Amino acid sequence: MSGEAAPNTPQEAQAGAGAGELDLSFEEALAELTKVVEQLEQGDLTLDQALALFETGVGLARHCRRRLDEAEGKIQLLITQNDDVVLVPADEAATG
Repeated sequence: MSGEAAPNTPQEAQAGAGAGELDLSFEEALAELTKVVEQLEQGDLTLDQALALFETGVGLARHCRRRLDEAEGKIQLLITQNDDVVLVPADEAATG
């Protein structure tokens, strides 16, 4: 094990600290999560580095889950009106 710190992107740092504030697409977050997993699987990190990356990974996974939940909610709001498919915003569907 070397004394070098594991490479972390600003997005990774944000993910561990406040994943709800990430401004990443699902695909970007998933790519970052994949990098984190690969680094952890290499097994050449110090305990502190591994814990920090794990925390980052948890934040990214939660971000991906939120994005998937949002997409699922939009899909569920698809309705057919007069033979046209219309996407109803969630706030309108809840009130109407």
